[in-house]
Parts: sequence; C-alpha cells; structure tokens
Amino acid sequence: MSLEPGELFHHLSAEKSAVYRAILDTFAAANREYRLQLRSDEVLVETKWPGATPPIEEVQAALNKLTAWGNLESQPDTARVTTLTDYYRLRFLYRLSKGGEAVESALDVFVHMMKRQAELQSVALEDIANRLQALRVLSGDLNPDDAKVHETLRDLVRRFEDLVNNAQAFIAGMGRSVELTRGEATAVVDYKRRLIGYLDRFISQLVSRSTTIAESIKSLEGHIDPLLVQAAQRESRDAAPDEAYKQAEAMTKAWQAWRERWRGLKRWFVGTGHEQPQAALLRAKALSAIPQLLGAIAAVNERRGGRSDRSADFRVLAVWFASCESDSHANRMARAAFALNPARHFSILPDTADLPASTPWADAPPVRINPRLREYGEAAPRGPLPGVRDRHEERELLARHVAEEHRQVETARSRFADGRPMRLSELGHLDAYAFRLFLNLLGEALTAQAHPDDTVERYTADGLLCVRLEPLGPETKARIQTYLGVFSGRDHVLTVRLTEHVQ
Repeated sequence: MSLEPGELFHHLSAEKSAVYRAILDTFAAANREYRLQLRSDEVLVETKWPGATPPIEEVQAALNKLTAWGNLESQPDTARVTTLTDYYRLRFLYRLSKGGEAVESALDVFVHMMKRQAELQSVALEDIANRLQALRVLSGDLNPDDAKVHETLRDLVRRFEDLVNNAQAFIAGMGRSVELTRGEATAVVDYKRRLIGYLDRFISQLVSRSTTIAESIKSLEGHIDPLLVQAAQRESRDAAPDEAYKQAEAMTKAWQAWRERWRGLKRWFVGTGHEQPQAALLRAKALSAIPQLLGAIAAVNERRGGRSDRSADFRVLAVWFASCESDSHANRMARAAFALNPARHFSILPDTADLPASTPWADAPPVRINPRLREYGEAAPRGPLPGVRDRHEERELLARHVAEEHRQVETARSRFADGRPMRLSELGHLDAYAFRLFLNLLGEALTAQAHPDDTVERYTADGLLCVRLEPLGPETKARIQTYLGVFSGRDHVLTVRLTEHVQ
C-alpha cells in the first residue's frame, strides 16, 4: 500500500465519522453478499443513515474521502455510458480495498470481543470427552479414514479453543463481574445465588469430566502421532501447486501445528511434574469467586449501615416543600417525611393499653422519654469495655474434637475406599461416621441410576472417590445394623476406590 496504515482509521475521528461508518457498513454488508462494487446512487439508497438522508453530492464527497484515505477503491463506470457527454462525466464504481477489508474485519472482531460475555462451558467438556473417545476408536483401526480423523481432530480443537478462550475471559472478568458494591442489595443477593449455582454446576462437571478426559489423553499418547500426520497430510493437499520442497514444507508446518494443539490440550488436563493442569487452576479460580462475592455483599451491608448526611437530606426536603402546589400537598409531604403517626403498637404502656391504634398522636397521652435517650441516642450510659476472656482451653477442646472427628471420618473412608468389591449384606455394624459416609456414597450412585437393574459408576462431587454400584437379584436382601436401627433393602455389590490424582 502506498498510503500510511493509520490513514485507514482516519474516518473514525473525522468530523462526519457517523456518515463514514454508515457507508463502510454498507460496503461490508455488500461484500458479505458477494457484491464487490457499488455505485454512489446505490450507496445512497442502501445505507442506514444516522440522520436525514443526505443529498447525492454529499455522498459522493464522502466516497471520495474514503477513497483518498484508502478504505475504498474506485474505477470509472463505463457500463452506463450512452453518449460522449456521459463518457466525460465522472462516474465511478467503488469497492472495499484490501486495507478497508482488514479494517472492517478488525472492527468486527473488536465489537465481538467487547460484547462477548465470559462463559464456563460445561457442554464443551462433554464434547471434548466424546471427541477423544472417537479418536480412541479411530486409533484402533488399521486404516482409519483420513476424513474422519481430520474432522474429529478439527472439532476437538475448536471445542477446546472455545473452552480456553471463554475460561480466560471469565478469569479476567471475574473481578469486574463481582464488583457490585454500588448495586442494590436485592440485586447483589440475586446475583450471588445465580453465580453460586452456575459455579457449582460447572465445578461438578469439571471434576467429573477432567478425570475422564485425562485418562483418554494418556491412552492416546502412544497412538496420536499417526492420526496427526494423517490430518496434516490431508490439509497439505490444499496447498498451492509449487515446487516439491514447498509441498513438503507445508506438510511439516501443518504437522507441527497439530502437535502444538495436542500439547496444549494435554497441558490443560494432565499435570506435568510439579505443575498443575490448567483445569485445576480454573477450578480454584472459580471457587475463589464465591468469597469475592461475599466480600462485595459485606461492603454493600457496610455502606447501608453507614451514617447519612442529614443536612443534605433536609436541604433536598426543603426544595420539595417549596415546590408544593398547595398547603394540603405540603401537609401530606410532612406526614410522609416525619411519620407523625400513632406508634403505640411498638410498645404497650399501662396508660395507653386501652386506646385503639388509630388514635391521633395529638389526642393521646404523652410518652415519657428519658432525656439521655433524646440527647445521646441511648438510655443507659456506656460502661467500660469487658475484659478479654482467655479461651485457650476452649480452643484446645475444639481442636481435640476436630482431630477426633477427622480420625473417625478417615477410618470410615479407609473401610470403604479400598478398591475391593463388597456386598452390602456383608458390611456388618456401622457407627455414626461410617453410616453417614455410606449414605453419601449410596446417594451419589443412586442419582445416576436410571433403572434399578442398571450398574452405575460415578465420581463423588469432590472428585476424590469413584463409586461403582452393581445390583444383585431382586430376591436378594441386605440388612445393615446402624446406631439408628436396621437399614435394609435390595443387595448390591459396592466398590469404592480413590481416584488417580488422590492415590
């Protein structure tokens, strides 16, 4: 380009920037419809002008300006020439220049990024797991189809890039989205409820899906290179015909690009050495959003509990009184502002117990108020602050209780989570902690069971345990002695094991 690149953006700060943007939007829309050239009269009719429709001379001047800045290209319009006079008259066809197309694409991406709302895509996790499963099936074939391999890898990369981009935008914008210290209390509470539910759903999906995705990636590690080579070979067929070494170079670049994408996917879900996977960091960041939101709510409550500027309130109230149309309106405002209404329903005094609540305050007997309450806002004087109590013994007792409870919970977990199948009828007697853990494990498994005869396997909500529940015959019976009584039902085979990252 002979022009400076900065000239292409000159129309954004020009005096008639709205007119220039309307014209370029028309050319961008025409370009999407494969109409590469427009005449000035077509621009006049098709453009959505910000105000009144300008005359054709003003449109022609704007087109000349955009051509001078490099956003448009023009060429003589000889299609409508019928006479020699028409030939010498200036008629042009306009189209977006190469730089103009780049500017429109850049502005479109800018607007899209500014309007995009960060999302935590739990559906993308399911799609990634399904694509990896499809790759595992293709890797087992002796001659996998090139088109299927390329399509599966392409869909996998697209869903992964969507997940990463939205997750990064969510992490970057979490502080801005939680900053609600200037909002209404009801709006903050409503947002807290929706955000916590949203994060809870995503975190549960992230915990359950990440382990499955990591296992699929590890199983594909020794078989993925041939699939990446197939995808690169298929992409290199579209390279422009040239020397043989350039064809080979295109093949090498495509293969390296696929390797980089696969390494990025692996780092996201599989840890390397002492480095945690990005999925774990995203989970921690999502969990940290909840305390941030609670801090915002505390700031709102603190602001609501602060003192108001009474002098400013009275000045505003004086303006309202001055703008009243009549004395009746002023009396109504005084009644609403100072609340001169009966208030005997707040406290029942012996001399006013028989009076109805609708008795006017001027007709009721006076209420005696301590002068100190009127002067200082409190009836009793403040005394010295109480001494600081030594709670060392209470803290030690609480620590012993917590340690004992943790020991009993770990004992109950070690009883179940040993990886060995066990029948419910063989569990024997369960104490309080063991029975509570057993009910939690049973509840995790039964929520995923669509039919009583189905065998289910499910990870717990914290991702630490994998529970497998296999029902036995309908005629079987299991009776478990607990501290609350006998727990009975259909017999099952229960297998509980620790997940890989806990082991």
